[in-house]
Amino acid sequence: MAGEASPSTSGVELRDVIESDLRIRFEHQMDPEANSMAAFPARDWDAFTAHWAKILADDTVTTKTILFDGQVAGNIVSFDRSGARLVGYWIGREHWGRGIATKALEGLLREVTTRPLYAHVATHNVASIRVLEKCGFAVCGQELEEVEISILKLDA
Repeated sequence: MAGEASPSTSGVELRDVIESDLRIRFEHQMDPEANSMAAFPARDWDAFTAHWAKILADDTVTTKTILFDGQVAGNIVSFDRSGARLVGYWIGREHWGRGIATKALEGLLREVTTRPLYAHVATHNVASIRVLEKCGFAVCGQELEEVEISILKLDA
């Protein structure tokens, strides 16, 4: 039925980040397959914790832990870069393919109402682009860095 959560995603919740989430997040970002999909290298523990300390101390960043059936499944953030508001998320591989990222992004979009809103995604990460498109984003450009990056935009 429209508007209801499917059984596979009914257990998705967003909550503020707590310290114990960081160890799980660290493990998620160490996954080589996830790094390949995100086109983003893993950080060692010291670099990872320094990065997250900076994020958590920045009042302009919205960051949430994604829970699925009470377990940490990933994180989702919204932040400013070069005058544009962006979103990003990371889901642990054991949770891929369940609609969790889509439900989490829908939840974040209710909280973060700034528009336009952008996302930068490795062009080969078709699943992530599909998540963004389901939530109303549309491809508006591409960049060529070390990998091709699709830029998606949500206007309304």
